[in-house]
Amino acid sequence: MEVTKTLARYIVQSRREEVPADVRHEAARALLNWCGCAIGASRHETIDNMLSAVLPFAGQPQAQILGRGERTDCLHAALVNGVSSHVFDFDDTHAKAIHPSAPVYPALLALSEWKGISGADLVHAFVVGVETECRVGFSVFPEHYAIGWHITGTAGVFGAAAASGKLLGLNEQQMAWALGIAATQSSGLREMFGSMCKSLHPGRASQNGLMAAMLASRNFTSSEQGIEAKRGFGQVMSTKFDPSIITAEWGKRWELSSNMYKPFACGLVVQGTIDGCIQLRNEYQLTPEMIERVDLKVSPIVFELTAKENPQTGLEGKFSVFHAAAVALHTGMAGEAQFSDQSVLDPVTVALRKCVRIERDESIGRVQSRIVIKLKDGRKLERHVEHALGTLERPMSDADLEAKFRGLADGILTKKRADEVIRLCWTVETLPDAGAIARAAAV
Repeated sequence: MEVTKTLARYIVQSRREEVPADVRHEAARALLNWCGCAIGASRHETIDNMLSAVLPFAGQPQAQILGRGERTDCLHAALVNGVSSHVFDFDDTHAKAIHPSAPVYPALLALSEWKGISGADLVHAFVVGVETECRVGFSVFPEHYAIGWHITGTAGVFGAAAASGKLLGLNEQQMAWALGIAATQSSGLREMFGSMCKSLHPGRASQNGLMAAMLASRNFTSSEQGIEAKRGFGQVMSTKFDPSIITAEWGKRWELSSNMYKPFACGLVVQGTIDGCIQLRNEYQLTPEMIERVDLKVSPIVFELTAKENPQTGLEGKFSVFHAAAVALHTGMAGEAQFSDQSVLDPVTVALRKCVRIERDESIGRVQSRIVIKLKDGRKLERHVEHALGTLERPMSDADLEAKFRGLADGILTKKRADEVIRLCWTVETLPDAGAIARAAAV
């Protein structure tokens, strides 16, 4: 199968009018959510450290760093905004595995500022980019992820390359090269979860995908079978590569329709636990002093991803189901403040964390949870969360996403600026210059 060439043809021949209105609206929802996450983390130590390291080598001020005053070249803007949008682990998640927006939107927004791209073209390129990264990623899933690759980084580079190539007007030959250039830059290790490097993965995917498209636009060549060849992405990255997933029903089903948005600032697999703990806390007016023990039955993937019993930093806390349950019961919230260094080390939360026990249950879905809280007065409170808030079955509304954005932008953007970014995101398809969104998010 000539997968790379076929995919390149589909990307190049894709037309905006073929994308359903509800999918285009989902792109606007993803844009608002992505902007909020990037702005909210723009003052995080991760971004301060990165900017101090890379700005001395940056080029012309072509694109905005969201939530800050700095402008830099497109490639570094894609890198930094991609990192920023994933620092909080609060960005969108496809129902299957990938964080779709963090690798794709940073490259597109940087290009939009540089080239003066319309909002309608940006939305179409984003939809195509998400379609590409998800299909390529799912062709090697789950073995690829299970062995230790971070699929948002490894597959995200294809999405950024496809989307950027679409905006740059690549022909089929150039798009095939861009996909090959993306393939040879695919990277990201799950070992990095809990450190600053986790958010580096989508940032690099965005930067590398943008670079792939730029190189291909100047006829920089690559293998034309970069995805399917014996030593290409699929065969190297998975023991069960299924190339048919990449091109099947292209244009008939849309992966963006399976996108989800997190109400809580941590990994998807603990959202059900947090949801249930907050429900029980509020329903029974629980305080930490009332709780003797918390028993959780969770999916095996929760053990694999979030089994840190004694996190010492906020980033580690995002990968601790123990902390997630404890802080939800203690505060009734699980926003970014609840995954700060201060929150992770709070004595009350630490003590409550020690009361949490987890048990593997193969029958529990990865976003589900069974919770039993034993109180000191002898009562047992139980809750089964089948569909956590934020899942496809209980999606966040447009109003929910606006509220989430405002919470993330609070203290960084003025209310007037926040209102303007929200307005621009919802009306993105009408904008003659989508770069206006990035400029509105400057301080």
